[in-house]
Amino acid sequence: MQVYFLGTGTSQGIPVIGSTHPVCKSTDRKDKRLRVSVWVTWDDNSIVIDCGPDFRQQMLTSECPKLDALLFTHEHADHTAGLDDIRPFFFRQKMDIPVYGHIRVLDNLKIRFDYIFETENKYPGAPGVQTFEVKNNENFTIGQTNIIPINVNHGDLQIFGYRIQDFVYLTDVKSINDSEIEKLKGVKVLVVNALREEPHHSHFSLQDALDFIHLVQPERAYLTHISHLMGFHEEVQQRLPSHVFLAYDNLKITI
Repeated sequence: MQVYFLGTGTSQGIPVIGSTHPVCKSTDRKDKRLRVSVWVTWDDNSIVIDCGPDFRQQMLTSECPKLDALLFTHEHADHTAGLDDIRPFFFRQKMDIPVYGHIRVLDNLKIRFDYIFETENKYPGAPGVQTFEVKNNENFTIGQTNIIPINVNHGDLQIFGYRIQDFVYLTDVKSINDSEIEKLKGVKVLVVNALREEPHHSHFSLQDALDFIHLVQPERAYLTHISHLMGFHEEVQQRLPSHVFLAYDNLKITI
């Protein structure tokens, strides 16, 4: 399995428009972060988790050749605003693109992207999707692989992370129940959000994330959904445990 970090930034990305913060002015490419998303491949499967407003740029940079499925964690714009840009995959693959998400998320997308979900008198240039509702405690398959939804809380909002074999992807987490943590046992690679060092009402802080990693005990952990307030990539990385890494855009890892 290969995991490609398409974006590792928070909702505004880094640099933030108009910001004079030193991290936003950094020339280190690891300090430049698009909106959070990952591309995961294994066997002949190619999926993307979340498609924010940078999706087109991310697909061009990564040279992703096909899209077998699109999984959504939740409906916020930094995770969904790029949905229209699945069009080239739809045209080339000549099939509706499978889209997975909580029913609340699917309903939200049907309102915002009604022309994509239209079944009658559909505009011929719009992409087609096939929707699949993700439910807590109900696994689903992509190809021959079992996908385990992980139920977490983004402040007061219920959202999903996903476990694919020995890989777990969680973003925008603020809290998680013990029953869901049980689903993470034995994971080799854990990706989890860490917004900044200071506490936040709906996201893990750096210490929150490190405490969670210590609880789960993965072989390796990667931090994502990072804001400029976290600090410079190289300086933060030096303070992390040896098995914890600050992810950055276009990082590729193999599991």
